[in-house]
Amino acid sequence: MFTENPALLGFVTIVIGVGACLGYFYLSNLVLDTVIFPAKGSKAGRNINRANMVRPWLFLFPALFALTVYLAYPVFETLRLSLTDRSLDGAFVGMDNYRQMMNEAKFWEAVRNNMLWLIVVPAVSTAFGLLAAQLTDRIRWGNLAKSLIFMPMAISFVGASVIFKLIYDTRPADQNQIGVLNAVWLSFDGGLGSVLALQVLPSVLLLAFAGVVAYVAWLFVRDIVASGRDRSLWLMPLRLLVGVGGLWLIWVSLSGLGGLWFSEFPYGEPQTWLTVPMWNNFFLMIVLIWIQTGFAMVILSAALRGIPEETVEAAIVDGANPFQIFFKIKVPQIMGTIVVVWTTITLTVLKVFDIVFAMTNGQWETQVLANYMYDKLFRANDWGVGSASAIIIMLLVTPILIWNVYNARKEMR
Repeated sequence: MFTENPALLGFVTIVIGVGACLGYFYLSNLVLDTVIFPAKGSKAGRNINRANMVRPWLFLFPALFALTVYLAYPVFETLRLSLTDRSLDGAFVGMDNYRQMMNEAKFWEAVRNNMLWLIVVPAVSTAFGLLAAQLTDRIRWGNLAKSLIFMPMAISFVGASVIFKLIYDTRPADQNQIGVLNAVWLSFDGGLGSVLALQVLPSVLLLAFAGVVAYVAWLFVRDIVASGRDRSLWLMPLRLLVGVGGLWLIWVSLSGLGGLWFSEFPYGEPQTWLTVPMWNNFFLMIVLIWIQTGFAMVILSAALRGIPEETVEAAIVDGANPFQIFFKIKVPQIMGTIVVVWTTITLTVLKVFDIVFAMTNGQWETQVLANYMYDKLFRANDWGVGSASAIIIMLLVTPILIWNVYNARKEMR
């Protein structure tokens, strides 16, 4: 009966769930106040105090139990499985699965791509979100613009992947192209417009990106050598990682710049964009950037609105131009919010799976760690290596979670 009517099944589930919660809290308080610590007799005062000390744990117990069952237990079970071998009936093999994983080229391809996603997507999403937040607050139809920019957040990753897969779609040259990107591509013929659109404009964007990366990397690295700066030892690896990642991205940008000017473009031929090595990763990243920009915009817009008007008015009186007001006055005051947005998107990037699975399934050098884990667990039926890759993802996510908690406590203090 219930299985034939999903609406009725949902209603009954809600009623039972809410009723069970109410019954638990009522009965647990009743037992606490009347059986364990009764508020009567010569020890009534002490019992009331003890009951009040225990009562918060009664309310927290369901949440703690759920966290233990759905988070803590899977972590320890995954760690245990990563040290066993299914082909040997679950025998303990120590670090063999990790060694096997480290020897696979696909794993290092996934690590490389995850690092690329990790650097590009949070930076671009946060930058676009900040730009959109600043510009939409200055126009009369800003609320409508914000709604349109935020709308992709309502679309699932798989749905967004299907949309962009149609944008990147390829048909034979003698057929009409339904893919927007190929329809635009076929309009180029090697003339001045092609040079401007395919070489000059991308070169400017690559140089601007390299400049921004160099500036951000310098902001992190300069604290290592500059006097009077925060030289916390636990921040040193993060600063070095950002510096090395920045140098790598600058090299990638400059090598891409060389490729733009020394490569021959196949004009008139539809391109299978998702099979182009290296660049196909960026085509996949665009999907997540499109989704996450709305999230960044909403959070940063609220932060910009919270900036005291006195600081902006004082800068205007001192003769600051709009760019100086934005970068010297506003951005420093919302830097904490920018970091929170950045790290939140970073967590999403580290776990990215749906987009890659739906669009390329990790083929053509687009493998990422989550998809690699899926392949090992559910395709190769190798729970040892699959669990080992899951542990690697958890280890990558944990420092960012700690960083978020540290910043949250710092803000509270």
